[in-house]
Amino acid sequence: MKGLDFFRIICEAHAPSGREDWLYSIIKDNFKEFGDTTITKLNNMYIHKKGITSNKLMIMSHVDEVFLMVKEISEDGFIKFEGFGVDAKSLVSQEVIIHGKEDISGIVALKYNYNDKDKSKVSMKNLYIETGFNKEKLSGIVKLGDYITLDRKMIYLLNNNVSCKSIDNRASIFAMYVCAEELKNVNSDLDIYFVCSCQEEVGHRGAKMVSYDIKPDIGIALDVTFDSGILGDNNRENKLGKGPVICIGPNIHAKIRNRLIETADKYNIPYQVEVEPGNTGTDAWDIQTSVGGIATILVSIPIKYMHTSVEVVNIEDIRNTGRLLARLIQDLKESELEGLFCF
Repeated sequence: MKGLDFFRIICEAHAPSGREDWLYSIIKDNFKEFGDTTITKLNNMYIHKKGITSNKLMIMSHVDEVFLMVKEISEDGFIKFEGFGVDAKSLVSQEVIIHGKEDISGIVALKYNYNDKDKSKVSMKNLYIETGFNKEKLSGIVKLGDYITLDRKMIYLLNNNVSCKSIDNRASIFAMYVCAEELKNVNSDLDIYFVCSCQEEVGHRGAKMVSYDIKPDIGIALDVTFDSGILGDNNRENKLGKGPVICIGPNIHAKIRNRLIETADKYNIPYQVEVEPGNTGTDAWDIQTSVGGIATILVSIPIKYMHTSVEVVNIEDIRNTGRLLARLIQDLKESELEGLFCF
């Protein structure tokens, strides 16, 4: 599939919250044929594809990934760390990169307490990173507060599935790429903004900033959601390989959601639905209430093992997400907007 190398490269690359710029040169190189690129002062990036009218549709995918930070360098040369968004149990025996003055490889080791009756107990307190350096050498390269990210190469599994770190949310960036590719020779009625937002993992901050910057008429948040299969979230009905997941709930504009479902049915694009009666926990939550209110929908890609180094996604789900959004944009006319926005 065209662009699959791009997906692999962005998944294997590193861009923790606050350092999304580490990824932007790669994204810019791959999106440059689709529109003009802007990077804002606080690390949002968007690609603008000019439409026929002045009405705006924004598709947003966050760039940042979950991460660790250096908390202490022990006398023995081990790195203690704080984590954000990562379950301590998933870190045991993982490979990491410490982003100091230069990048250093390390492994996460578990300090096993033989006197602890609960042998299954794992916390950040008994994990440390081994680099092989002593404290003197390490202190010349690494300082407190340096970022640490998971290090993992993409693995190709059966049935068109792949596994890697940072599929949350690089899968959505790839879906935007598929969408942009599908619209390459389409003159859409609406101005299209493909947005790579910053700091979603620490509070959806980029979504607020860029919504005020662009002021779109329609906002589409792209993210991942939990698979409900074996070892998944039993409270959901999302399955890998069954298509993008369209969210239903008060965070979602009902008429635009229905328009998206009609588009999926029209073009025989598989999709699933997910009910979220409260906070969706995504950029959609902040887009909706920005600039006096933006008509917002959320489309998610199901994945397994979220916020680990072995997240799993189905490539066809990504492709169908991009295709669905492209068909919506292709068919959407300015004359429809007033009717869509009326309750």
